[in-house]
Amino acid sequence: MNTVLFQECVRYNRLLEEMAAGLALIQKALVGEVAMSEELEKMSDAIFDNQVPPSWAKKGFLSLKPLASWIIDCNDRINFLNEWINGGTPAVYWISGFFFPQAFLTGTVQNYARKEAIAVDRLSYAYSVKDATSYKDIKTKPEAGCLCWGMYLEGCRWDYDKHMLNESLPKKLFVDLPLMHLYPVEERAVPTTGIYMTPVYKVLSRTGTLSTTGHSTNFVMWMELPSEKDQSTWIKAGVAAFLALRF
Repeated sequence: MNTVLFQECVRYNRLLEEMAAGLALIQKALVGEVAMSEELEKMSDAIFDNQVPPSWAKKGFLSLKPLASWIIDCNDRINFLNEWINGGTPAVYWISGFFFPQAFLTGTVQNYARKEAIAVDRLSYAYSVKDATSYKDIKTKPEAGCLCWGMYLEGCRWDYDKHMLNESLPKKLFVDLPLMHLYPVEERAVPTTGIYMTPVYKVLSRTGTLSTTGHSTNFVMWMELPSEKDQSTWIKAGVAAFLALRF
């Protein structure tokens, strides 16, 4: 997990350096101290239009938010990492705050494999929804796996009474997904009934490309959520989970 944290810090520092350098140049260009290049003009126009400048988006995290919401999100992500650095590994992780959440999920499995002396390729995640607990009240880390919050559901809702997926309420396009416990299990058989294999994406576009690591730039993982309805019902409804919305 130290490697995961280090890699996250490197990525965010690279973004912050780009932002600091670009904003300083724009201020000089607006008063005529340096030439207004094409790149600086695009950055200036994007900021004026409340859009994320292309140079920031290129080095930044995947997001569909306008600039004002993007800045708030960026600050929250930096604060999340600073709290991790200063206070140690948290009891509950904000999975939406990761630049590369797939590395975090892999790191959690590797930690468990080393602790239990099990080959990592024999482990896979099991999923438990902690719908009766607020993440802010949790101070104790789980013995295995990780507790995650910060995901959203589209196309359905979580029924706290039945402890499973249910039809969306009127005029509710997105709902919060409760706290999730992801824990590694050895030689786990994937259930074929009673669950919906939910795709988890970073943003609402549901599109992405394969990066050099072999991971998608948008798709994160499949997650099993309890359901009494057949999977085809939720597939037709386009049900999916997301780490970030448009606002």
